[in-house]
Amino acid sequence: MDKIKTGIVVEGGGMRGIYAAGVLDVFLEENIHVDGVIGVSAGAIHGCSFVAEQKGRSLRYNLKYCRDPRYMSLRSWIKNGDIFDTGFCYRELPERLDPFDNDAFEASPTEFYVTCTDVDTGKPVYHQCPSLRGDKIDWVRASASMPLASRIVEIDGQKLMDGGVGDSIPVGAFRKMGFQKNVVILTRPEGYRKKPNSLMPLMRKVFREHPEFLETARWRHLAYNRELDEIRRQQEAGRYW
Repeated sequence: MDKIKTGIVVEGGGMRGIYAAGVLDVFLEENIHVDGVIGVSAGAIHGCSFVAEQKGRSLRYNLKYCRDPRYMSLRSWIKNGDIFDTGFCYRELPERLDPFDNDAFEASPTEFYVTCTDVDTGKPVYHQCPSLRGDKIDWVRASASMPLASRIVEIDGQKLMDGGVGDSIPVGAFRKMGFQKNVVILTRPEGYRKKPNSLMPLMRKVFREHPEFLETARWRHLAYNRELDEIRRQQEAGRYW
């Protein structure tokens, strides 16, 4: 009988993602390993440290730099269009200040995927990352590039943004990839239901040249709530932990 592939699906949520980082750290403490991890936005940022088995890294650098204007600031947003300074967060920090263990990440048997949203089509993009060296980390940056707070990230001609717009909880997509038994880490409390985006009027102005992206963002709350309902059904059927 074929082995059942196990996975972890990590929701995003900005600074709420620290909750997911804590859960992943406990998994490392308990020596819990899976066949694949798929992260969305902040979930991608913290998920890669789990794959590299760098317990405590996410919490450590967030506590140290969360008030540092090089990390996140209105000044960076006004100057560069990114509230999280990309040079600092995706170059200086992982390469020098709190090094990401690329060797361990690349040697890990755990497959790592990020979820982004194609700005031209409004569709989710699921990308496997065998390495995050150099410009390859831009896949994580694209996944975490929140609309209105970040610029569009272009990779190989594809315009990408926050994966949470296209697929906030990509457990259905992960199952289709073959990961049948999954842990789903949510960053919202039990019983949460997403409401329509109150910033849609501003989104329409900023992304007026990307109507498909706007349409996806407009109905995101309905898709999110359907995913929560499906997770509950699958959990009751014993497919999710």
